[in-house]
Parts: sequence; structure tokens; C-alpha cells
Amino acid sequence: MAVATPLLAQGANAPASEVNPLIGSRHGGNSYPGAVLPFGMLQWSPENTRGKHTRTASPSGYLYDATRIRGFALTHISGAGCAGASGDVPFMPVTMAVKNSPSADLTDGTYASDFSHANEQATAGAYRVRLANGVQVDLAAATRSGVGRFTFPAGQPANLLIRASDSEVGSSDANVSIDRATHTVSGSVTSGNFCGYLAKADQRSYYTLYFVAQFDQPFASTGAWQDGNVQADKTSAKGGTGYDAKGFPTPGKGSGVWLGFDPAKGAVQVRVGISYVSLDNAKANLAAEIPAQNTVEQVSAKASAAWNEALGKIAVTGGSADQRTTFYTALYHSLLHPNVFSDVNGEYRGFDQQVHRVEGKQRVQYANFSGWDIYRSQLQLLTWLYPDVGSDIAQSLFNQAKQNNGEWDRWTHNNGGTHVMSGDPAGPALAAIDAFGGHDFDLHGAYASLVKAATEVTAHDLSDDGCNVECVGQRPSLDQWLKQHYIATQSHSWAGAAETLEDVTADFALAQLAARVGDHAGEQQFLTRAGYWRNVFNPKATPEGGYIQNRNLDGSWPAFKPDADDGFVEGSAAVYLWMVPFDVRGLFEQMGGIAKATTRLDKFFHDDKGQWALTEAGPMHAELNNEPSVGTPWLYAFVGQPSKTQEAVRIVVNTLWKNTPEGIPGNDDLGEMSSWYVWSALGMYPAIPGRGELILGSPLFTHAVIHRTQGDVVIAAPSASAQTPFVQSLTVNGKPHDSPWLPASFAEHGGQLQFTLGAQANKAWGSDIAKAPPSFSPPKS
Repeated sequence: MAVATPLLAQGANAPASEVNPLIGSRHGGNSYPGAVLPFGMLQWSPENTRGKHTRTASPSGYLYDATRIRGFALTHISGAGCAGASGDVPFMPVTMAVKNSPSADLTDGTYASDFSHANEQATAGAYRVRLANGVQVDLAAATRSGVGRFTFPAGQPANLLIRASDSEVGSSDANVSIDRATHTVSGSVTSGNFCGYLAKADQRSYYTLYFVAQFDQPFASTGAWQDGNVQADKTSAKGGTGYDAKGFPTPGKGSGVWLGFDPAKGAVQVRVGISYVSLDNAKANLAAEIPAQNTVEQVSAKASAAWNEALGKIAVTGGSADQRTTFYTALYHSLLHPNVFSDVNGEYRGFDQQVHRVEGKQRVQYANFSGWDIYRSQLQLLTWLYPDVGSDIAQSLFNQAKQNNGEWDRWTHNNGGTHVMSGDPAGPALAAIDAFGGHDFDLHGAYASLVKAATEVTAHDLSDDGCNVECVGQRPSLDQWLKQHYIATQSHSWAGAAETLEDVTADFALAQLAARVGDHAGEQQFLTRAGYWRNVFNPKATPEGGYIQNRNLDGSWPAFKPDADDGFVEGSAAVYLWMVPFDVRGLFEQMGGIAKATTRLDKFFHDDKGQWALTEAGPMHAELNNEPSVGTPWLYAFVGQPSKTQEAVRIVVNTLWKNTPEGIPGNDDLGEMSSWYVWSALGMYPAIPGRGELILGSPLFTHAVIHRTQGDVVIAAPSASAQTPFVQSLTVNGKPHDSPWLPASFAEHGGQLQFTLGAQANKAWGSDIAKAPPSFSPPKS
């Protein structure tokens, strides 16, 4: 039967109004609430403080429980870890004379202000707060620029600090100049240092941000500071914070300027443009995006319209108001990164520190790629909605590699590689983008580059620099991979067993790319290598059965405990056991067959009392607040028990995600975890890296329409609710469908799904193992 296209949900014609940017700003979500556009270069958001000037309150700059602000910085990263990143050039309004150096305010006791959440409003594209010092702050964003308004209280000094050097994790250089004649401040900051405190390899700068700020009224006074030196009437300053021996900003060092205004002249408005190329480009970006006459309200309205267009690509009907807000905020967070990095003239700064220009089919260069995270489902989602953006991201990654001596870095920040996390996610990322419709990039060139990196050992692959968290090699210990066919306990990687599992996923993805470029020999070569996971499966690891575990270089097995993380990254051996997503049947065969594997899967997801154990239940159980576990609930579809997938995913959606500041379980990781929620609420998940098949759960909403240029997807589930997770029946394009997955052609072309849901499991639906999702068992090596 045909499925009629549903009406938009209540408010779905303006889904930006459903977004709550404060979700995830507490208890480790590490999101920020400030003003930003989809994939925007500028993210104007508060920098909170907990009383230590050289430490940001959270890696995003904002922590819900830290109700004191030391500035409003122009750039941010959402959901990352370590000690922060970006947070460049905070602007801070103060109602006192500037007599002491703001860089010497080591406890943020003077040049910061408390605030109350009752006086704060965060919306998609805009942010406002009234500080305890009486200043009302209003911010709105365009793509590479923003506008701010500072309304000072009457009868008090009205000063605005521009903390040029105070990026979240410090700076190696900064400069700032005031032009009183044109009411303009301009400058730059050179920074980087992401996770630098963990290893010397990243205690360095690799990007420079340029900014220009044009004010709508004259400066009544000016001043500047460098380190502890303060000078009134000065109009320039220079000097970074430096990085101390532990990789943090050096206390007491830094530079900036302040501007004094006449409160009688009314609110102060400033337009700010940024660029990673030059000051001239920052000026051009500002002129192109925010004309001089534009107000905060006008820019905010344009930002809201941009978010309505972006979020409107998925229109959902039904559910509660909180569920719709949780959904649209997750979609919002999924579309924050990667970020536009090229200017309006197409120029961008490359990994070689030279200026490049986008060319050919590429429209925009993108930056900020947390590869270990987002290859799992975020790139698939954004490409599904924006195939042109996905294509440009793929080309951007290839461009970075070409400028980086052929190395594809796994965690790139602006125009620098940080090497953070493990594995080689570039192949899975590009294969996923291509599988979900992003075809307009140099696939053949990118594939050739990835093959070279996967087959030719480099000095970085043999280096311990940065290890553990940020080992510099693209393929750490590639020599072992080529000779031993696994990464050993003794290696140049963070953790051998985890590295092996990441590498087999990377090689499986390379096999998919090989097939798409017609390299049949390469396809077989990388499929064979994808089978190397068997070399770290010890069938006698425990009396219970086999496990993936660390293995010594001589082939022996070291002492092993499945609840330990020895050999693994942010997870135990029990968590990593299941991380062979492309060869699930092969894994289950190694575990003794489907029956034994299912019993162990049940124990993984349940505690000793038989209750679901989906997070924080101990190292022997699932941790669906972090990437290594996110694919595991979908494995029940491979054993003929998809009702358990439906139930587990719905419990997570109902309980771990919510419309509160703590509503994201764990780091959002540049939108990866939020993308998992979006897919799960729609009732499907791209579980096989580098391919377009979708494993089915059950939809949360009664109707959803995914608007896509290649063909809409319409999902109808009239009986959907929080209490009806179980699929009773399904039709696909009007025909009965009893397989718990959809072929890649559905992701490519779209179609119509009609679910009948209920409160009790229909164990017959999807139970035929012959109709289980595909599993790709490579030849044994």
C-alpha cells in the first residue's frame, strides 16, 4: 500500500524553535550553547570559569554548573574531550576600571562575572545572557562572522576586554590593534595544543585565527596589557600565553586590549569577521555576510531561518514536546561539525601552512574531524541529508592528506593534525560518505593515497611520539600489520588489540572503495586483511569462551581479564569483543555459533538480576555512552532476535537522552553520539562501516519524512510511542518486509516504510536467520 506523506509536526515547520542548545552542557556532554550556523566557522559562545584562569570549565568552554563567565569566545568545539580546543579571542564586558592585568587575574576573581540561568537564553543561531555585573549580552552568528551587542548599566564604567591570547589551551603568539578612527579592532592568535598536556607531540601551535571587529560607536578610552604590564591609552598589544612544561597556558602570561564606551550613547554593537588565512579575508568575510546596518535581531532571524532549513530536512510528527526537542537538538548537534574552513573567496590555510583555494567540484574546505568518533554514524547522517557537504568533507580530508606528506590524520583540528585516538578512520569515513550519496570528490586519487598509506611503512608509523593517546603514525606499527597480521602488545600504537580491530575496519572500508574504483585485486587484498581480527581472537581466553585480546609479538597470549582495558581504548575487552561490525557472523562462529554468541550478548546487556545493563553497569557490560559500544544493540538483528535491538535501543532513547542539561550520555564527540540518537529515533542505523545497509530498530515518532535530493524517505508508524518499541509488521514501498535491515539501495534512493508497532515483542518478525543482515567474512589468513 502507498504511504501518504504526513503533515509536518506541530512546530516542525519551524524546527529551530524545538532546539535546546543547553542539552549536553552538564555531566560530560561537553556541548556549548552559543551562536552558530550549520557547519559554521564562527561559534560565539561563553567561556565559563571555575576559578582557574588557565583551565577552561569544560572542553567546550561551557559547563552548566559553572555559573561564572570570563568571556565570549569566537570559536568552539562541541563534545570533545581533553582540556579543550579553540575558544579563541574572548570578548568580556566589565563594569570597572582596568587597573590590573586581566592575564594576571589567575582566579578569574576580577575580570569575570557570575550569571544565572534564569537570565540566559540559548537558541539555534543566537545566545543572550544578563551578567551579574549588569551587562546584557546578545550574540548572533553568520557562517564566518557574528554580531554582538553589549548593553551596559548606567552610571558605571563600560569597558570591553578583548583577550587576544586567551584561547582555551593557550597560544604561542597573539597580537591586537585598535584603530580609533574607524572604530575597529583587529588582530590574530596562534594556537593549537589540542590534548597537548598528554604528550609533547601536540604541545605546539598549528593554526592562526585572524579577526576584525567593527563597532558602531567611538571608543571613549582604550588600553592594553601584556603579561603583568598594563597601559592606559595604548592601542596595541602582542604576546601569547605560551605553553608550560605540562602543556597548559603559562599562568600570568598573555595580551589584549580594552575599549571604554560612553554608556549614555546606548548599547554597543560589534560585527566580527574571522579567517584562518589573513586579516584581509576576515574583513571580506564580514563584509560579505553581515552588512554594516544589520542588527543582532536581523542576523539572529537569518540564523534561525538557516537552522529551520537544515533541521527541516527531517520532519517528525508525534511524540511529546520533550521528545521532539531532544530529537531536533540531537540533529542540531549532528550538524555543527565539521566546520567551514575556507573563506568567501575560496581560500584556506592548508596543513602545509600555505594558502590554497578550493577548486574543481569542491565548494568549501572543511575542518575539525574527530575521525575515531564520526566514522560510525555522523558522517553517514550528514551526507544522507547533504550529499554536497559530504562530498566536500571527503575532498577536504584528501586535501589535508596531500598537504600533510600523504598522511591522513585521525583527528584534525583546523589546519593541524593531532593524531588523537586510535586506528585509521579515513578509509571508513570516505567509504561511508560515498555509500550515502557523497560522490563528488576525487575518489580515485583519495583511494590511491589511502592504499599507499596502508601499504608503505613511514617513520611516523614506527615512532612512539605522542603515544598513547596521540600516536603520530597514521598506521601505527604498520610493519607488524604487514608481517604479523596483527598489532602486538609491544607496538607503536595506543593499544594493540584495539588497534587491530580499528585496522580491520579500515581495511574492510578500503575493500569497499577498491570495488567502487574497479580495483578488484585491491578489493581482495584488503578483504583478506580485514580478516586479521581472527589473529587476536583467543578461543581459550576464559572458561566462558573466547575473547579479542592483546597478543605478544611472538604469538603468545599475555595474562588476561575480560573486565580490564589492557590492549583497548576507552573500554574493556568485554566491550571490544563485539567490534567486528562487518563480519558479525564470522565473529559469532569463532564464539561457538549463534546460540552461544547470543547467550553472551544477553549477559553483556543484562546484569546478574536480569535487568538491562546499558551503561555504567561495570566493565563487563555495555557502555552506550561511548563509541566502542554504540553498534552493539543492533547485533541482535544478526541472530534473528531483532526485538531485543528494538527494546534496548528504545530504553536508551527513553532514559539516557533527555531535554535537560545532562541529556547527552558522555562526550558528544563532535556530533557522533547525537547522530546515533537521530538514527535510533528514526528506527534504523548504519551498522556496517563503509556500506549503506541500514539495520532496523523501531521509530519513536508516528511519522517522519527525510527530505533528500535523491529521493525522500517516509516513515509511518501510527502506533509509535515510548511504550511501543516492538515491530509487529513492516512494509517497504507497500510490500511486506520481514527482514530487520534495508539494502543499500534504500539509503541511496529513499522509499516508504510503514511500521505496525506494539508493546509486546513479536519474536517471529525478523527471526529467519536466512534473512539476517549481510555479514562479510573475509578469507582466512
